[in-house]
Amino acid sequence: MIKKIATSDLIVGMYIHALCGNWIDHPFWKERFLLSDPQDIARIRQSAIEAVMIDTDKGRDVTVQSSIEAPAPLVETGPAPLKRVSMDMEMSKAFILCNRAKAAVASMFNDARMGHAINTEESEALVEEIANSVIRNPHALISLSRLKSSDEYTYMHSVAVCALMMALARQMDLPQDWVREAGIAGLMHDIGKMTIGSDILNKPGRLTDPEFAAMRLHPEGGVRILQQGGVQHASAYDVCLHHHEKFDGSGYPFGLQGEQISVLSRMAAICDVYDAITSERPYKKAWGPAHSIREMASWGGHFDEHVFQAFVRTVGIYPIGALVRLQSQRIGVVVDQDDKSLLKPKVMMLLSARTKMPLERKVVDLSRFGEEDKIIRIESAKDWNLGDIDALWTGRPGS
Repeated sequence: MIKKIATSDLIVGMYIHALCGNWIDHPFWKERFLLSDPQDIARIRQSAIEAVMIDTDKGRDVTVQSSIEAPAPLVETGPAPLKRVSMDMEMSKAFILCNRAKAAVASMFNDARMGHAINTEESEALVEEIANSVIRNPHALISLSRLKSSDEYTYMHSVAVCALMMALARQMDLPQDWVREAGIAGLMHDIGKMTIGSDILNKPGRLTDPEFAAMRLHPEGGVRILQQGGVQHASAYDVCLHHHEKFDGSGYPFGLQGEQISVLSRMAAICDVYDAITSERPYKKAWGPAHSIREMASWGGHFDEHVFQAFVRTVGIYPIGALVRLQSQRIGVVVDQDDKSLLKPKVMMLLSARTKMPLERKVVDLSRFGEEDKIIRIESAKDWNLGDIDALWTGRPGS
């Protein structure tokens, strides 16, 4: 029997049939699941969801005692967990890590090109550093890695997808070992590009049919490189081979569809595309992050919808660096996120949409109690003759 109950009546053993509310209001990437962890109950109660639908045929029913049951206290073991820090606090560390990661990936890819063994210990150590940055504040490294020149794209794209994969895995509540595997897979997903000539990789114009056919061979080329390099991570092989598969079966190399594609490869398909379209390339200008999210949402069938929803919660509906117009007719750039309120990030004011005159560059927290202003649409920097708006949230000109 399907029954609607208040979140205060949830107990371990119930089967969630549906979460009553918008998907952006809750922290789960799936709608139906068995409540087996008291922490999940706590997270539901802390969200904007006030009621759920339970299936009593698949799990426990509500009981008289249920309303007084509380989540078991967390027992911490081992070293103290890393704490979430502000965007500003993580930014300097993320800058250093980006530069070191780019060099490490370049070395790994060059070794692969030469047919040498891939140093997986170094790769795992790098993934651990990226994972720690993502835990402290995912938006810093993810946003910075998007700001790459076209000539460093191949290496920094791998760093960006690594960070995006781990942040998404955490958003989806995947087990910790899966989070690390997602990072390794993201770091190595495009290593097959080393089998493609630079004349094709860096071509400033549209690829010819034969050139595109050659490009489509890079997933299988990547698997051969991983085999030659002695890589033992099965997830790296899976994601390397399948990150261009699409949920509707229109991808390559095998035209897999739906659950024929692993969860990690479905995640990689989204992370790979997002970083690609938000990055400067030899043949195209970068799209803005918010515009990219909107466009990807319109590509029906390309992505697993539930995983894509989790991805949006990961980067935000208005990601860091998005130029937005507020109801007050002020134009500003998103400089930080409130993960519990995706529609209400922190915005640095830039100019008046009415007068086109500069405004005092103060940051407005749209999630703050009593703040009535809100975002009404995204904008393009070129339409407002704005220069390097990325320097505003990075704090570094020409970043």
